[in-house]
Amino acid sequence: MNIFKKTLLILVMAISFSAVSTVASAEQAASQSASGNSEIVTPIEKAVVEISKSDFAAAQVLLKAARVASERSGGNSDVAKQAYALLIQGQILAKKGEVNNAIAELNKAIELYKSY
Repeated sequence: MNIFKKTLLILVMAISFSAVSTVASAEQAASQSASGNSEIVTPIEKAVVEISKSDFAAAQVLLKAARVASERSGGNSDVAKQAYALLIQGQILAKKGEVNNAIAELNKAIELYKSY
């Protein structure tokens, strides 16, 4: 009977540990997703400000940082791919000096990055 109680206790502890670790990993993934999006959105927002001031060199550096952060986040959803495409298009338009079009594309990208 003593072996049965120990086995049951070990089984209950293993199940509870599994449940706790699953919840903790889910919380960590949600936390990383939120911080990952801020690493992407913040440089884009700063780039929009620089583009509006016609400081295209600083904007290019910020947009490059946003692209790297976006690639690291590894978003494979359709929304992530569309946001990344808008980011690239905004960077190209900024490089060409098309201020209004670049800002419009980057604002669309920001909204998409914030949505997922």
